[in-house]
Amino acid sequence: MNRRSDKVTIVEVAAEAGVSFGTVSRVINNDVHVRAETRQRVLDTMSRLKFVANRQARSLAGGKSNIIGLLVPDLGTGYIGEIIRGIDAELGESGYDLMLYTTHRKAAKEISYITNLVQGMVDGLLLVLPRNPIDYIELLTERKFPFVLIDHQGTGEDCPSIGATNWQGAYNATNYLIKLGHRRIGFITGWLDLGAAVDRLEGFKAALRNNRIPVVPELIHEGTFAQLDGYTGALHFLDLKKPPTAIFASNDVMAMAAMDAVRERGMRIPDDISIIGYDDIPQASMIRPALTTIRQPLEQMGRIAAQMLFEILRNPDHKHNRVELPTELMVRDSIAKPKVKVNEKIL
Repeated sequence: MNRRSDKVTIVEVAAEAGVSFGTVSRVINNDVHVRAETRQRVLDTMSRLKFVANRQARSLAGGKSNIIGLLVPDLGTGYIGEIIRGIDAELGESGYDLMLYTTHRKAAKEISYITNLVQGMVDGLLLVLPRNPIDYIELLTERKFPFVLIDHQGTGEDCPSIGATNWQGAYNATNYLIKLGHRRIGFITGWLDLGAAVDRLEGFKAALRNNRIPVVPELIHEGTFAQLDGYTGALHFLDLKKPPTAIFASNDVMAMAAMDAVRERGMRIPDDISIIGYDDIPQASMIRPALTTIRQPLEQMGRIAAQMLFEILRNPDHKHNRVELPTELMVRDSIAKPKVKVNEKIL
């Protein structure tokens, strides 16, 4: 029999194999309650007819898709790449495939994708830096649809999420700069509608206050984690009547762009100004000077998020709270003691 695979249906496979529709469905979904000889006959028939299972159709029929949905804001940074690498490693070991969507930080896209995905296209969802999860967490919870938020604080004690110690990481980075003698430190924020970005800003401010250094508004530049914000933020600081001696960017992408801006002004890093980032993406240690940064265990975050999701799939009624992984200061070549005197006034 020679048919085109896109016209062969599960009903035809059942008829050809001499079994019920339900038996074919159980074979497709790897149900153990099928006799070995029956399973083999169905598989042989599927192969002979060149039948390809439609995963969405079989999930709508009550089976599983064996697909995990992943929503990310973009694909342009090492930050996202490292998280995906951890997720992909776990999925590969567990027999799941990945369906990837980019939201471009648009809340309407986020909600639209999720609304479609929960109709049976995927078995569970992983969401990296979701912008407005409160808009759809209720929907996911009501449907008991498995999900895990990545690098987000979640929307309650029982919201399954994984992140890192953002406040502590920013505090440690700022405190290190202060110990070197820096007093005027410029800070470039990320999206301030994200808890991770707010925590980093608050950690920065806390370190200043604990060292009796005033928080100066002109030394805080609001960004969005985008490369351009690092460049424009650095130029803003360098154009001040009294520029900072160090710049702390809320992610490595902005920190590297800030380095470009500094070099364009004919200044040297770290001789003229120190720069520190956040995330420790792979490029951070490869550029020159190598970037001092706060390391987030990004790949591990991806792995653990996938593991959490698998556990929810196995045990939907078990409550999963937020998991927070430690950060680490990675001291490299982009920071040094300032040339100005330590007791010089900040304002």
